[in-house]
Amino acid sequence: MKRRDFFKSAAVVGLATVLKPSTLDAATLNSSMSVQSGPDMVAVMGGEPAAMLTRAIKEMGGIGKYVKKGDKVVVKPNIGWDRKPELAANTNPELIGTLVKMCKSAGASEVLVFDHTCHDWKKSYTNSGIEKAVTAAGGIMVPGNDESYYKEVELPQGVNLKKTLIHKSLIDCDVWFNVPVLKHHGGAKNSISMKNLMGIVWERGFFHKNDLHQCIADVATFYKKPALNIVDAYRIMKSNGPQGKSEADVVTLKSLIISPDYVAADTAAMKMFSQVQPTDIKDVRYIGMAEKLNVGTQNLEKLNVKKIKM
Repeated sequence: MKRRDFFKSAAVVGLATVLKPSTLDAATLNSSMSVQSGPDMVAVMGGEPAAMLTRAIKEMGGIGKYVKKGDKVVVKPNIGWDRKPELAANTNPELIGTLVKMCKSAGASEVLVFDHTCHDWKKSYTNSGIEKAVTAAGGIMVPGNDESYYKEVELPQGVNLKKTLIHKSLIDCDVWFNVPVLKHHGGAKNSISMKNLMGIVWERGFFHKNDLHQCIADVATFYKKPALNIVDAYRIMKSNGPQGKSEADVVTLKSLIISPDYVAADTAAMKMFSQVQPTDIKDVRYIGMAEKLNVGTQNLEKLNVKKIKM
């Protein structure tokens, strides 16, 4: 497919779904947003994961804006499932490997990558392709499969979740990056930046028993926010999430959204997702709940957004 033709339709894995040419515009509302003081969000479409991330980070000010020499860095992808990359259940491994390499080039003393997986953690780390990509880039995979790796943290702004056990690597690091994959989710409706935080906590059973959406919003009030939320929309799972059943559930969008704001990133990602699978953002209740807790904003018109078509 020629590059110019990409923006007329998206390649679909297993299903001939044609995207509207305004997918990127829909995600960011309009094309006249000011970026004079530097963007609050960067949205990229039409490239490979490494190229899109490299361009987006450059537009956000460069990796050196976030990672300093000697920093201990954590990268938190979605690695919850024992699934191959083509099924889009986990974050794209090329994207994670590129981010780790960037952090190392900026002088990070170490870059740790983990998730509290749903499937067997060793199989998920391996079969997602993420372990191989991280190791090749000089990063270190750390487990999240035991309670001893977590420490209790107070969440004074939380409504239902007032405290929880959070992975010690996040508490101890200098900077961290939240790198979810955009996908459908049976319980939360959609899994994006804030839903990815369920992989930083130990006791997830409480979430499901005490209003899943409110607990997701509550954990987003954790005092140590990610430097950036990097939403992987290279391949998205449009149905049967969070695991997926086959490649028929997957649409290739070749897109990426970056913002330090959880709520803004998830709002833009939902607008993009809805171009493929009509979904009312109001049904993804944790987004509005988090906004009420002053975690971020859904009003993208007030943000400086840089849109790039590669």
